[in-house]
Amino acid sequence: MAQQGIQLDQEKLCCSICLDLLKDPVTIPCGHNYCMNCIESCWDEEAPKQTHSCPQCRQTFTPRPALVKNTLLADLVEDLKKTGLQAAPADHCYAGPEDVACDVCTGRKLKAIRSCLQCLVSYCDQHVQPHYKSPAFENHKLVHPTKRLKESICSYHEEVMKIFCCTDQQCICYLCSMDEHKGHNTVSAAAERTEKQRELEVRQQKFQQKIKVREEDVTLLQQEVKVINQSADKVVSSSEKIFTGLIHLIERRRSNVMQHIRSQQTSLLNRVQELQQQLEEELTELRREDAELGQLSHAEDHIHFLNNYPLLSSPSESMNPTNINLHPLSYFEDVMTAVSAVRDKLQDTLSEGWTKISMMETKKMCYCHKQNPRPDLNSYNTDVK
Repeated sequence: MAQQGIQLDQEKLCCSICLDLLKDPVTIPCGHNYCMNCIESCWDEEAPKQTHSCPQCRQTFTPRPALVKNTLLADLVEDLKKTGLQAAPADHCYAGPEDVACDVCTGRKLKAIRSCLQCLVSYCDQHVQPHYKSPAFENHKLVHPTKRLKESICSYHEEVMKIFCCTDQQCICYLCSMDEHKGHNTVSAAAERTEKQRELEVRQQKFQQKIKVREEDVTLLQQEVKVINQSADKVVSSSEKIFTGLIHLIERRRSNVMQHIRSQQTSLLNRVQELQQQLEEELTELRREDAELGQLSHAEDHIHFLNNYPLLSSPSESMNPTNINLHPLSYFEDVMTAVSAVRDKLQDTLSEGWTKISMMETKKMCYCHKQNPRPDLNSYNTDVK
């Protein structure tokens, strides 16, 4: 039996459920064959249903057909196994939409493992074997399977393009060289590939040099990032301590000012309260003496009046009017003026300091921009020829 025929028979003796050679093959009423366990398991899943169907043709059966081993198929499978052939390829060995299919396989095609640039055909593992074994194919070049084999065919003459036209810078076939490209400077595609390969290697070296330089630049910039972070963290920590100390100093000065104001307030209040108490005592005495004068002035007895009149005292010098100078809301203006002056001075100092800090950081940024690790660090679109 021919090799392709054996493969075809092998595919026919495979179960369409497990994709392996039939085990205990059975034939159901529609004529399709399955492993007994495979079809039983498939129908067991349909157990609640009254009808059962064929997984391939979907023909239904009522009731569930009895399964009997197909001895003829079983014998054929055993004979096939004795030939030393393996089971049918697993499903993942067949070509999918994204795979390159074997151009020789019939029916369901296997994945190609090699493409021949001479034959312009892709082969699976089985059909590529002649290229390995037969001397007739020893000059054929096998490459990884590709779908671009048709690119090697001339669209005008349907011939393999093995010539490169240097005049028009395109690949042509030998008929093109005798037709529209006649008289042009032509070389073999292999020779042009060799020349272009050398140019490509030179360009690749330049790119690799560029890559190396850029990698060094990236390393330097990474180091610069580390230095910037460390410097910023150090300055932030130091500045935090300075500002914290400054805040504490201001808090202490604020407390001192508040204590001074309250002390002055207490002293002034004591003086005012002492004067107020003195005046209230004098006021009480004056009212008492005024009352006595009033009583005496209404006495009807002339003798009583004259006897008591000398006993009445005259207003003492301490009873003279007191000059009290009031200063509403002006007692602590000098303190308020001094605090405002300190505030204004502190604001001016902080503003001037911030301006200096900003100018220093701007100069550092300009310096960093000028001192790039590489003079051409900003030239990212440099042409490599």
